[in-house]
Amino acid sequence: MSEELDLILDDAESTMKKAINHLETELTKIRAGKASPAMLDGITVEYYGAPTPIAQVSNIVILDVRTVSIQPWEKNMIAPIERAIMMANIGVTPQNDGIMIRLFLPPLTEERRRELFKKASGEGEFSKVAIRNIRRDAIEDIKKLQKDGLSEDAAKDAEKSVQDITDKYIALVEKHLAAKEKEMMTV
Repeated sequence: MSEELDLILDDAESTMKKAINHLETELTKIRAGKASPAMLDGITVEYYGAPTPIAQVSNIVILDVRTVSIQPWEKNMIAPIERAIMMANIGVTPQNDGIMIRLFLPPLTEERRRELFKKASGEGEFSKVAIRNIRRDAIEDIKKLQKDGLSEDAAKDAEKSVQDITDKYIALVEKHLAAKEKEMMTV
C-alpha cells in the first residue's frame, strides 16, 4: 500500500512541477519593457515549405534594453520573418534595413504595465487552479486506496502530505508573480 501512496505523491508533485514550468514559460512571454529573445518564441516562419521557429532561421541578438536584432542566415528570409512578426501581433513593428530586422520596444506606460501584470496574474491563477486540481485528484486516489483497505491514519497522513506539497507549489506561484510584478513595475 505504501508504494501506491508514494506513487500518488510523486505523481502529484511531478505534475505540479510541470504546472510551475508552464507558468515560467508563459511569464517569460509577457514583455516587461525589456527586450528578450523569448518574445519571439512560438513565432514560426515558412522555411522551404515547413513552419520553422524564427530562432532556427536567424541570429537573434539583444542590442540594448529596448532593441532586438534579427539577422536571417539567408537574405530571402527577411520578408517572411517580418511578415511572421507582424502576424504574431506582439505589439512591435519590425524595421527592415535589407540586411537585418530590428524591433524597437516602446517604453511601457503605467496603464500598460498594469494591464500586463493583470495578464501575468491570470496565468498565475490558471497555475493555482491546475495545482488544486492535481491535489483533488491525488486525494481522490488516496480515498480509493482507503476503500481498498488502507488504514484511516495512513490516508490522513497522505492527504496532509498532498496538502503540504500543494501549499509549497502555490507559494512558488506567488513568488514567481511577485518577481514578475517587481520586474514590470520598475521603470
